Amino acid sequence: MTEEMQALIEEYGDIESVLQHFLDENQEFLSWLGTTVEHIGDGTMTLAIPYDDKLTNVRPNAPDDRRPDLHGGVAATLIDTVGGFSLWTAIEDEDPFSVGSATINLNVNYLRPATGDLTATANVIRVGQSVGVSEITVESTTPDGETKAVATGQGAYRVFRHG
Repeated sequence: MTEEMQALIEEYGDIESVLQHFLDENQEFLSWLGTTVEHIGDGTMTLAIPYDDKLTNVRPNAPDDRRPDLHGGVAATLIDTVGGFSLWTAIEDEDPFSVGSATINLNVNYLRPATGDLTATANVIRVGQSVGVSEITVESTTPDGETKAVATGQGAYRVFRHG
């Protein structure tokens, strides 16, 4: 870990808080969605987006007592974001902010409507010198309180090392 990264961790408390600060200050779209960093581990990362009416589909004939579903693009955004960010967790001796990524390919499979907060966990499958691949599962709480997978995805990313 670089001295700069160690100083940031000392300032913000942990790596999750450092990444949260980075998202809040540099990623306006993700900040607008309310994206939060839930967990960072070796080869894995979890991000979340809270349910918000502004992110739902309009359904003119939906029952009045049913909460509207989140738009599928919100889950796709979460899959793409956490899949790319997770790659640096699998690269040893790298400052997270010295590794960038750009999406090469993104596959999203929708399993069921999302009617609650979204949580996406990415697991790095492989990261090489220039390409990385992650698998992602997005979960949401159903109206009856169960947490279920609502989407799965896989992303391939071009890896840029700036350090």
